[in-house]
Amino acid sequence: MIVARLGATLVLAIGALISTAAAFDNGQWNDVPDHVRSWFKSVRSPSGVHCCDIADGHRTDWELRPAGYFIPNPIDPAGEWIEVPPGAVVHNAGNPVGEAIVWWNAVEIDEDQTGIFIRCFVPGDGV
Repeated sequence: MIVARLGATLVLAIGALISTAAAFDNGQWNDVPDHVRSWFKSVRSPSGVHCCDIADGHRTDWELRPAGYFIPNPIDPAGEWIEVPPGAVVHNAGNPVGEAIVWWNAVEIDEDQTGIFIRCFVPGDGV
């Protein structure tokens, strides 16, 4: 069980590193003020890694539960909510848009399964 979980975590991490090169701007942040663009470009994860850029930040619903932050699965919004890894939660970065923002990548676990790697998450209103 532990070996399988470590293997899945390794696959997700490697996939996230590979998939960041394939990021693209799908127009979700057109016509935003310069200070908002600057904020997106400056946000870093708690470990100091850039969350990417405005092209990768997506608005999201969120909930704070006893176990931590949860967001709707971005691949299957009608599906279950997924937990945001505590190491991806960015505190004290502010939030000029007020909405929760998540930086995520889809990663292939195997030919029949796709997972989500959450690089960064900023709660709504910068909580």
